[in-house]
Amino acid sequence: MTVTTVGGVWVPPPLRAMWIPAFAEHRIRASGHLSMRTLYIKPEASRDFPPSCRVVSVSPLLRELIVYSATLPRFYEPGSHGERVMRLILDLVRFSDPFPLDLPIPRDARLRRMFDELSAHPAECRTLEEWGLRVGATGRTLSRLFRAEMGMSFHQWRQQLRLLEALRLLGREESITNVALDVGYSSLSAFVSVFRKALGVTPGRYFLSITSASFGASSIRPGPSPNPP
Repeated sequence: MTVTTVGGVWVPPPLRAMWIPAFAEHRIRASGHLSMRTLYIKPEASRDFPPSCRVVSVSPLLRELIVYSATLPRFYEPGSHGERVMRLILDLVRFSDPFPLDLPIPRDARLRRMFDELSAHPAECRTLEEWGLRVGATGRTLSRLFRAEMGMSFHQWRQQLRLLEALRLLGREESITNVALDVGYSSLSAFVSVFRKALGVTPGRYFLSITSASFGASSIRPGPSPNPP
């Protein structure tokens, strides 16, 4: 599941959810098979939640409660069984530390052009100096902009963009070798090394847990509802 907003891109790991604040314009794109449950939470019940999109840790208990909540009536009374279940869900929501593959989307027009082109062609290997000639800035200026706006170097940012695209392609069950080449790595071993360093497992093992899960991802969003939270 790839979640895109005006400010960033996320590919939640298996058995995670996404918190999407009210009025946050976003797009969700599924790669491969995905079963998703969505909870809409009244804004007054989520005042302590972050004001921006975040990955949510989903414990086994929270996972089962989310699945169970989808079987409850849409309308329920204060103090009812349905309300107690939903309040327990809110109590169990825990926000993860920033996910290592959160990808910020640049605001500067020159960096945004680079983002658009690299998103379409992640294997593009231009240096910053070559990008500078293309977008109208020096390599040094672009380097400074990446540090100031993205909080990371161009190399780190491009690596995250490539890994996000790799996750999307792997979710479609494409071969690891083809994915490595499609996102710009010259060899399978180089891709596996970068992937393992970023995510702690090899590409071949990353999605194994999905096959044994009753659902692969969730979204938790605030929204209007006549019910208690």
